[in-house]
Amino acid sequence: MADATRTDRPALSGATRSRRKPDDGSAAKGQDGFKLDRWVKQFLPKTLFGRALLIIVTPLVLMQAISAYVFYDRHWEIMTRRLVHSLAGDIAFLVEELRPPITEEAVTRLSERTIRHFDFELAWRPGDILPNRQPITLFDDTRDAMQEAMRSKVRRPYVMDTDSIDRRIEVLVQLPDGVLQVLAHKKRLFSSTTYIFLIWMVGSSLVLFAIAIIFMRNQIRPIRRLAVAARAFGLGRDVTGFKPEGATEVRQAANSFLQMKDRINRQLTQRTEMLAGVSHDLRTPLTRMKLQLAMLEHAQEIDDLQADVSEMEKMVEGYLAFVRGEGTETPVPSDVAELVADIVQSERRDGPPISYERPDPGEAALPVRPNALKRALANLIQNAKRYGKHITVTVVRTGEQVEVLIDDDGPGIPDDKRAHVFQPFVRLEPSRNPATGGTGLGLTIARDIVRGHGGDLTLEESPAGGLRAVVRLPI
Repeated sequence: MADATRTDRPALSGATRSRRKPDDGSAAKGQDGFKLDRWVKQFLPKTLFGRALLIIVTPLVLMQAISAYVFYDRHWEIMTRRLVHSLAGDIAFLVEELRPPITEEAVTRLSERTIRHFDFELAWRPGDILPNRQPITLFDDTRDAMQEAMRSKVRRPYVMDTDSIDRRIEVLVQLPDGVLQVLAHKKRLFSSTTYIFLIWMVGSSLVLFAIAIIFMRNQIRPIRRLAVAARAFGLGRDVTGFKPEGATEVRQAANSFLQMKDRINRQLTQRTEMLAGVSHDLRTPLTRMKLQLAMLEHAQEIDDLQADVSEMEKMVEGYLAFVRGEGTETPVPSDVAELVADIVQSERRDGPPISYERPDPGEAALPVRPNALKRALANLIQNAKRYGKHITVTVVRTGEQVEVLIDDDGPGIPDDKRAHVFQPFVRLEPSRNPATGGTGLGLTIARDIVRGHGGDLTLEESPAGGLRAVVRLPI
């Protein structure tokens, strides 16, 4: 029983290994296929216009290539053989007509007849031999066909020249008493239909390609407009003058975008009105509480309650500031460098010194909500003034975006807490004293305003040793 158990285990292990081998092989094949697919995608167009044009042009090019191959394979072979056999047959007839002894007068009389009927010119070179040169300077197929035709019909040594005489083919045939020169027109050996076919094929391809480009541009234009409208809406800008157009699918996507935009605006409006109403309603009982506390006698408990009421007032003001930053302001073209310059000039009145570096005029111009953006940047600069002894503000344009860098030499924020401080009512100052730590909504409001412009607000380590706030706004 024990032996049977031992013999069964290796068999099970072997079966397991045999089952795993195909899986490993298929996985390797899958990885190779994935790499090949990625390699092919590197050479494919990235835009929808390029891909759609490739789908249209590829069958056209394949059809033209197949047509050209079939044409040259059949037409070239048939026409070449017919032409060379006709030329060789006429030369063989002329050679048979010239019976020895061959004289100049006989060749002249025969040349007059050949000019009328064959468009040939004959000349007689008595006592000459063929020159030592290549028998023909044509394409390989034409040369082989001509050699075969001359060998089967004329059966005499010959030399052919297609380049020395303009629009003429010179054929020298060796006869017993000399060399017979035959001058024939090149159309007897070359067909113009080949070049006409090439011109027609290339010309029609270019025309069809131009028509395809025009039609594809008209089809892609509504998609581009939809993308521009979606990007403008994502940047917090007004989408005006946009209407669904183009194909049915594109119209459906545009209608869905407009419906989504309306729903988002409606939800934002409802939330803003709700927060504004709640915050406004809270100010009335807080005011009554302050008046009642002021009429009471001074005591430690009364002072604590007054401090709590003051903190609640600051929180309500924070709510209202948060609501004002929701994006109800209309974007207008502005120079961000000028906005930052106004904020820096205002913040220089008190606190630590502030250095300001700005780009050339006009480089930082883009549509923004001036009041909201000023509120966000002022909040960041005030935070830097609270913890640093020297602040540096820099506005720079990098590519297609404008960056506002606010550096201080304060204690900074640890890396693991930089994302956490953007949450509402989160403060790193543990005392919960509004005078020292605020309400915890400053960075939340600032990032909300920046993201409402389509940008982002991040915190990094400053070269000065403290904290750097980076505001990125897309142009």
